[in-house]
Amino acid sequence: MSCQITCVGWVSRGAAKESPDKVELSKEELQRLVNEEKEQLREEGEDAEDEDDEGMVSGPELSDEAEAPQEPVEDDENESGREAVDELAEYGLDKYDEDDTDATNLGDSLAGLTVYCSNEEDPYITIKDTDQYEREDFQIKPNDNLVLAGRAEKECCNLEIHVYNSEENSFYIHHDILLPAYPLCIEWLNFDPNPDERQGNYAAVGNMTPVIDIWDLDVVDCLEPVFSLGSKKLAKKKKKSKKKAAAAAAEAVEGHADAVLDLSWNKLVRNVLASASADNTIILWDLGQGKPATTLTRHTDKVQTLKFHPFEAQTLISGSFDKSAVLYDCRSPKDSHRTWRFSGEVERVTWDHFSPYNFLTSTEDGFVYCLDARSDKPVFTIKAHDGEVSGLDLSSQIKGCLVTSSADKHVKIWDILGNKPSLIHSRDMKMGVLFCSSCCPDLPFVYAFGGQREGLRVWDISDVAAVNTTFGNREKLVVNTLPETAGPSSSGTAMES
Repeated sequence: MSCQITCVGWVSRGAAKESPDKVELSKEELQRLVNEEKEQLREEGEDAEDEDDEGMVSGPELSDEAEAPQEPVEDDENESGREAVDELAEYGLDKYDEDDTDATNLGDSLAGLTVYCSNEEDPYITIKDTDQYEREDFQIKPNDNLVLAGRAEKECCNLEIHVYNSEENSFYIHHDILLPAYPLCIEWLNFDPNPDERQGNYAAVGNMTPVIDIWDLDVVDCLEPVFSLGSKKLAKKKKKSKKKAAAAAAEAVEGHADAVLDLSWNKLVRNVLASASADNTIILWDLGQGKPATTLTRHTDKVQTLKFHPFEAQTLISGSFDKSAVLYDCRSPKDSHRTWRFSGEVERVTWDHFSPYNFLTSTEDGFVYCLDARSDKPVFTIKAHDGEVSGLDLSSQIKGCLVTSSADKHVKIWDILGNKPSLIHSRDMKMGVLFCSSCCPDLPFVYAFGGQREGLRVWDISDVAAVNTTFGNREKLVVNTLPETAGPSSSGTAMES
């Protein structure tokens, strides 16, 4: 499997520490981490042994297989061995270790080399003080944005923290974090459960396990998350026998039972994080307590996506593999909800922060729908792509600018102003299947994309002439996070946890 970017996110300017901290572990802390990892590997090994015992071949069948006659292969092996020897003979590998008497002395071979005592004296080194450049790259400037990317490779998975500066035209990896499992979603948040601390700079990462890990982005070389939500124990219970499963079901378990597919942080009630899971549920987490506050169970299949309203803390929209989107009033989610049905599985949902009654939904059959939360009928429908629409992002400051990305390998830019969508530009990103996209909160035309190959890509879409013509003179509107504008619900009261 080549390098894949499975999820992306942005950090606004000024949110990160100017000089991130570096972890220095004591011997005791390092030993504790080693012991915890050994214990986890031991438990996973025991689970694997239990599965092997269940699927083990019976004795007579095994003995029959062992006694099966084997064809003689000695002649073929000898023939191939002789051919290999003949091919290697020309290189003289049998004399490789013998001294070469004709070789010159080592001192003679080095006679023409000039050694300089410092970089300042060496004319071939143009960058004299490399430490200074490293220090400058390590520092986060006030006009730097951070780009978060979940990177999945065959051997390991990482959370990469990139620095992007449009004014200096710089883009590089600042540091990365080794992840315990395949990343599926990232959500930035600044809530710190410690009341004595300032606002934090954290990334919540959902992965193929039921656990959500919260990582401190201001700490370099960290080996474990600041804290985690949920537990892997519930997933292991699925492997037990029916009697054990029944007993486990009777226990109160806090968290998801399957992979976490999406996350949404409530910017108005900052201690609330919503998670969507393959176990068909949504959990509203109280970050201060590290425990679920509410579990929503309206969907009948995997919950793929969800999003809190930008101005109303209690309003949440979710989309599922059951081809539906559900709108919740989280103060009384069992009684206050509304459902819409679609032609395909719902891939993405997002609120229109310029028209707070409206939200957008994309599906796996290539459609994009705009809906009014007060109506059952779509405001408009677009056949946007030939594959699933995996990215659905409105510009952070330009009204009507919509960018979609898809499994059909294309990114498309739309003008939806006045609810009359028109295609402005389409581009094959040469990244294979596109998995994710996100718009920069400070730069309305800058988007990040992740896909099947070619790593993370950041694209300023204003470089496209048609985009500049359509949106260049359009007023930039900075969205106010305060709930001044009326939205789908009649009240702006904060969520009850």
